[in-house]
Amino acid sequence: MSMLTELVEVVIGVDTHKHTHTAAILDARTGAVLDRATVTTDPDGYTELLDLAERHSGLRAWAMEGAGGYGAGLHRHLADAGELVVELDRPKRPARRAGAKSDPIDAERAARDALARTHLAQPKTGPERAAWQMRLTARRAAVEAATAAQRQLQAMVITSPEAVRARFRSQTTRAMITTAVRLRPTTTAGDIEITTALTVLRDLARRIRALETEAAGHEAAIRTIVRSWRPDLLTLTGVGPIVAATVLTAWSHPGRCRDDAAFAMLAGTAPIPASSGQTIRYRLNRSGDRQLNRALHTITLSRLRYDERTRAYADRRRAQGKTDREIKRCLKRYITRELYRRLETPPQPLDAP
Repeated sequence: MSMLTELVEVVIGVDTHKHTHTAAILDARTGAVLDRATVTTDPDGYTELLDLAERHSGLRAWAMEGAGGYGAGLHRHLADAGELVVELDRPKRPARRAGAKSDPIDAERAARDALARTHLAQPKTGPERAAWQMRLTARRAAVEAATAAQRQLQAMVITSPEAVRARFRSQTTRAMITTAVRLRPTTTAGDIEITTALTVLRDLARRIRALETEAAGHEAAIRTIVRSWRPDLLTLTGVGPIVAATVLTAWSHPGRCRDDAAFAMLAGTAPIPASSGQTIRYRLNRSGDRQLNRALHTITLSRLRYDERTRAYADRRRAQGKTDREIKRCLKRYITRELYRRLETPPQPLDAP
């Protein structure tokens, strides 16, 4: 029997979009559709949905996809009202040729998918998590844009006239940026190609500096929030403010993941059996939160380089015939368990005995 059928009388599936949300209310025991509605994505629309649900039952749950995206506003409204919300990674849909597609149908599928699950996922919550999410997203975009601009700078230096290229010869990327920032394009030379090259290279370097300054500002703000909420994470080997914020953003709050195995599935570090015959092996898990997986990979690489116990473990497993890739997968699973236990344990105050 589904877990929801033991808790509620109706389930409201919601198909979220930018301007409208479509909901389908289902009887939790019979699966019959009791009502449907489409509302606007504003407080009036959210209140209309709550009023509609209240007319059917006070024992209810909400099932939605995109609780952290298009459904973020509705989720906040429901959380403030004390509603039970179940997050869906993606409602199961038939192949397009075999099944119909519409907002009411997708809302109904969301409710039925939630009813069929034995383990329910809670949406991410908390002001710190939301702040980190925005900061991490903005920082990642700034870092990626700065990296792209650096590649453009290097490519344009190579294709520039020799009079310009000579200024950058044998320089590192950082030195090239400094040189480009100091360029002073003039029109007295009468060569439009040289003048344009100097101007574009200077503008690219200024863009890189501005993006790096923006990324550094986001990182400083992230570090401040981490130190104020969970400074204990920063004591772990290989965990810096960006990694800590990424882990905390995915974990969100105590109880969201029922155990360390569920957290490992969320992180994409749970081993996937790929055995055949007498060969026992596990393959790479490509699912889960990839940013969280990337953070765990960063911790693993750092410990393999600087932590003596981790290096000793790698040597021992390598002697047993494990490949470096398999060793890293094992380490990421161990680190996932360590982080989960630390996250689920409230940090002790500084004056605690």
